Amino acid sequence: MAWITKPSATTQIARRKDPYLTPAMMEKYRAEILPRYEKSMGALMPILHEVQHEYGYIPHQAMVEIAEFLKITPADVLDTVSFYEEYRTEPPGRNIIGVCQSIACEFCGVGHTKILDHLRRKLNIEEHETTDDGKFTLLTMECLGACDFGPVALVNDELHTNLTPQKIDQIIDSLPE
Repeated sequence: MAWITKPSATTQIARRKDPYLTPAMMEKYRAEILPRYEKSMGALMPILHEVQHEYGYIPHQAMVEIAEFLKITPADVLDTVSFYEEYRTEPPGRNIIGVCQSIACEFCGVGHTKILDHLRRKLNIEEHETTDDGKFTLLTMECLGACDFGPVALVNDELHTNLTPQKIDQIIDSLPE
């Protein structure tokens, strides 16, 4: 596989007028998060979690603001965000489906591969993509800790167990528009 390079030196970051890190958020981080760490880099992941919880994802402008706040490089922030699957750089769909891809979920029931293949076809997207209408985001996740009940998935943070293609269809069909 060939590496596809991006012209990072000339890439423009979409910016909005209002900052993502509000004064209230920064004050909270100064009071509650920064004191727990010897170096500001230690606070990076908790702050990323807070920002993603607030906005549903971590926009590039927010990464630059976080870097400025913590006095680290934007590259350090982007490296962390791009390394961990739990962080998103694009807005998620209104419904998030996270299928466990652990070895236990592959060997229980119909297996997670059949559930993922079914969802790919049904939603016409791949893992870590969102449908064009913004209704669904499909994720793969590491072990969700429900190995006795596999295959399993988190749908909007609710655990669903013993999945079959028919059962996941019922779950999806019951979700709000």
